Amino acid sequence: MGMSTTTLAALGLLLNALAWGLSWWPFRELQTLGLHPLWANTVIYGMAILAIFVMRPQAWRGLISVPALWLIALGSGLTNVGFNWAVTVGDVVRVVLLFYMMPVWSMLLAWLILGERPTKMSVARVLLAVAGVAMVLKAPESPWPVPNSLADWLALMGGFCFALNNAMLRRLRETPGEQRAFAMFFGGALLSFAIGSIGTWQGSITPPVMLGGLGWILLIGFAVLFLLSNLTLQYGAARLKASTTSLIMLTEILFATASSVALGVSQLENRIVLGGSLIIAAAIWAAWEER
Repeated sequence: MGMSTTTLAALGLLLNALAWGLSWWPFRELQTLGLHPLWANTVIYGMAILAIFVMRPQAWRGLISVPALWLIALGSGLTNVGFNWAVTVGDVVRVVLLFYMMPVWSMLLAWLILGERPTKMSVARVLLAVAGVAMVLKAPESPWPVPNSLADWLALMGGFCFALNNAMLRRLRETPGEQRAFAMFFGGALLSFAIGSIGTWQGSITPPVMLGGLGWILLIGFAVLFLLSNLTLQYGAARLKASTTSLIMLTEILFATASSVALGVSQLENRIVLGGSLIIAAAIWAAWEER
């Protein structure tokens, strides 16, 4: 007996969450081989753009006919720059938790972009999430709960841009899916290349290197996985309620936490567990209210 559409959609979202939750590992491996995450981003999303050109040659025209798609390109591009760079240089669990400060950004952007005025409950969720973030940021060596590293700032920026991307996807839900997908991949490649070039010119980012056979296998395999995960995200999100999608996507935190702790690159401190629980609770509360 074949699986139902709902089951397939849920599995598709789980695959996407798994791909993002484990993405820190290949980015760190590529960094070890000398390829900065921004240059890895550029190649990965460049390959995705070529794949879309082959399957949907006219998809790029959406950036001309629907100017608002440029905001999706911007949001997607900075999301990938922020998250992928942050998990390469920072503590994976801390980065993922800061990235998922979604209730705060989502409320503000829904108000500005979609005209959805905040309610008392949405403000309460924001306060809960902010309390959790304060606990995550309050490291023993820091007197105040503020971002104290490049990874912290990148994670917060990436989470904000992810919320912007989601708000724009809702606003442009009638736009053909291949045009939205092209804008997302185009933004990922363009912003990574632009920021990587500026950083290389300033000397703060290492220039791209020629990878060996193992490096190219890892890079191409990662690009295929990202393309498939994006397609499964669009498939799943189009067939399930937004609240269900939000809850399933939270499994990314579990995948990232379990993998990074198991491989010894992250440690679970009490404040991280407690603060992360508050952030996750705020996200679950937001998803539950949308039912």
